[in-house]
Amino acid sequence: MPINPRDDAALIVIDVQYSFLPQGSLAVPNGDEVIAVINGIARTFRNVILTQDWHPPGHVSFASSHPGRKPFDKMMLAYGSQVLWPDHCVQATHGAAIHEDVEIPHAQLIIRKGFNPQVDSYSAFIEADGTRTGLDGYLHARGITAVYLVGLATDFCIAWSAVDAVKLGFSARVIEDGCRAIDVDGSLAAAWKNMAAAGVERMRS
Repeated sequence: MPINPRDDAALIVIDVQYSFLPQGSLAVPNGDEVIAVINGIARTFRNVILTQDWHPPGHVSFASSHPGRKPFDKMMLAYGSQVLWPDHCVQATHGAAIHEDVEIPHAQLIIRKGFNPQVDSYSAFIEADGTRTGLDGYLHARGITAVYLVGLATDFCIAWSAVDAVKLGFSARVIEDGCRAIDVDGSLAAAWKNMAAAGVERMRS
């Protein structure tokens, strides 16, 4: 299925930030390869939204916040199971900045997520404790019915965002060549399975 960036469709560009790119504290393998692809896709969309991971120092998702724990451990928090990460995308640091080569001057909105010190948020739509970010209301108010997702990382923030988009009444398509994955303990295969079960479509640009 070709990309059809009609007026009721939006491209959501997920977390193309220095922490997730080469030399970043939570680098996604080959994550920098998505930038040129995303720039090309974005030029064809009238409606583009960016997301930005935006954690305060000492965020609950950081392994460093839990003595004796190390990155990629899992633990139960108040809202459920949480993968513990290296410190990343700390507010107002270089790691949190969107990469300078992302060229989407017509982007209309930046959604920041994970700013609650005690709650993580992979999804652009719904935080881990069930709180909505407001993105669904914005899109519905704009008459958007379809979303296309690109960015980092396929198996976490993109997958959760895509599944939540469907839950909230949008059709969702993940543009596979505009994404890269972390793939921890089979997380990528599980993410694609979950997305397919939710009705998320998988495509290439």
